[in-house]
Amino acid sequence: MPLPSTAPPAPSSTPSTPSAPHPLRTRSFRLLFAGRTLSLLGDAVIPAALALAVLEATGSTAALALVLACSMVPKLLLLPLGGVVGDRFDARTVALAMDLVRCATQLLVGIQLLSGSPTLWVIAAVEVAGGAAGAFAMPTSAPLIKGTVAPEALQRANAAMGIAHSASRVGGPALAGALIWTVGPGWAFVLDAASFAVSAALLCAVRVARVTVPRRALLADLREGWHEVRTRDWYWTSLIGHSAWNGAAAVLMTLGPAVALDRLGGKTAWVLLLQVGAVGLLLGSVVADRLRPRRPVLTANLALATYALPLVLLAVAAPAPLTIAAYGLAQAGLGFLGPIWETAVQRAVPAHALARVTSYDWLLSLAAMPLGYALAPLAADAWGPEVPLLAAAVVVGGCCLGTGLVPGVRRFGASGTAD
Repeated sequence: MPLPSTAPPAPSSTPSTPSAPHPLRTRSFRLLFAGRTLSLLGDAVIPAALALAVLEATGSTAALALVLACSMVPKLLLLPLGGVVGDRFDARTVALAMDLVRCATQLLVGIQLLSGSPTLWVIAAVEVAGGAAGAFAMPTSAPLIKGTVAPEALQRANAAMGIAHSASRVGGPALAGALIWTVGPGWAFVLDAASFAVSAALLCAVRVARVTVPRRALLADLREGWHEVRTRDWYWTSLIGHSAWNGAAAVLMTLGPAVALDRLGGKTAWVLLLQVGAVGLLLGSVVADRLRPRRPVLTANLALATYALPLVLLAVAAPAPLTIAAYGLAQAGLGFLGPIWETAVQRAVPAHALARVTSYDWLLSLAAMPLGYALAPLAADAWGPEVPLLAAAVVVGGCCLGTGLVPGVRRFGASGTAD
């Protein structure tokens, strides 16, 4: 796409001066926030508990990969359908039903583990059901937030959700460790089931603004949602950058531990890198609560491009403190992008199509992760870890910075429209 003859204005930001009360003063959003926070904290303990439980039961990393795939594959396949359901039916009702389904699935896994004789196929089947429920639950998040707060409070509401998510990433591993080493991984799943039950109960009291959606055939609904995506150049080009980020993150998570063990000083460096990243994610969400960029999409995508830094530093075996600091900065960029991007989408996309649009957002953003997981070890075996790490850095940096060439990205203003 040709560049304009004049340079675009540089992105800038100013401290927020919200004219509406903080969204947590709104009863419905406060209940929604409390339920989501509990379920996020419950979910944060599951990765460690699931990995340990499957490895203890089978002793096979292939079995763990199978279980993880059983959760991811149905989620990716069903996301577009989940978006249609989220738009066609009341988002609160859909979210409540999916909380109950995930409560049942996590409780079933917990019972399996507490029985002392877990069965792999049962855990895998339950993960399929949980992944499918996630595909229907994820697209409801944007309509629920938009339907419970005033338009001028959207960014602060999204930032509050981002802070809760980031805080769960900080505290979740510690809670998981405490549960695993005291009462066993089975109770971690029971805790997660309880968090979904409480979230469902709180959703019963949430009041969400209703949106009338015309009834159409399923394919017509899917086509309309895709039309809303492809007709916004700022949207679909940004999704390319977001997908590149997820693919690069998969490369780093696959190769990073081995590089840290060989070149950064051992497992302590890797654990410290992850913890600094979690803190950076939290700080990025806090910054997003306080700033209002004039060019929100452009600014957020530029922040996301910082993920190229830790990839390059890992590839060249830079000193551990520098690499860890770069990863913290990159995660802060992700924490900043989340609320800014979600607010832009909620303001620009019609309410009747919001769940479908966000389902395509999730689908396209996450699709590159399996590719990164599969290709990174193959490339590392063939050419060493430096090549895939540097390639991932070039891809994520180029795609995220390249969105600045798109007129819609540069022109998208804080009001949610192209200036």
